[in-house]
Amino acid sequence: MDLIQVDIVGLSTSPSSGGAYALVLGEVDGNRRLPIIIGAFEAQAIALELEKIQPPRPMTHDLLRDLFDSVAADVTDILIDELREGTFFAKIRYSVSGSHAQLDCRPSDAVALAVRAGAPIFVAPSVLDEAGIPTEEEDSDAGTLDASTQAQEPSPEPDEAKSPLQQLEEDLDKAIADEDYELAAKLRDDITRLKSEQN
Repeated sequence: MDLIQVDIVGLSTSPSSGGAYALVLGEVDGNRRLPIIIGAFEAQAIALELEKIQPPRPMTHDLLRDLFDSVAADVTDILIDELREGTFFAKIRYSVSGSHAQLDCRPSDAVALAVRAGAPIFVAPSVLDEAGIPTEEEDSDAGTLDASTQAQEPSPEPDEAKSPLQQLEEDLDKAIADEDYELAAKLRDDITRLKSEQN
């Protein structure tokens, strides 16, 4: 299986999120984004390391990295390998004394360790195909339309009734354009559920 490497694109939240954050991973050689909802503690652990802020005492993920170091184990990479019933599953893959092994964990914990260990992050193609959100490619003409050009664009027909699925897909496009990945993740799940009900 050819794995897809991703980087951390950002962490986002909204006042209505109830303390949850969206960890946004971006395809290294592509244009898809993978938003994963994580808790505030894990988001803080990732953000502190990304910003190179050293807490006065080791945090849980620092302890885990130190444990790997103390037994001479190398974290080779992180793999987000499954999406089941809206829950992502990940593996910490490591080597010690020439043998390879892996630990099952939450993606948020795996990513928090990856940023500390300098390990690459990979996603299984099936996960990115199911949950990845394509973004617009950079367009050199984007944002250069003047008012006269915008006025000439045809407006949508008001009489066209949209199905719930079409409305959700439009809302998803808007959320992506606004970089509201938490909302995009929720809409993606709603679309998946609606499609499965229709089949």
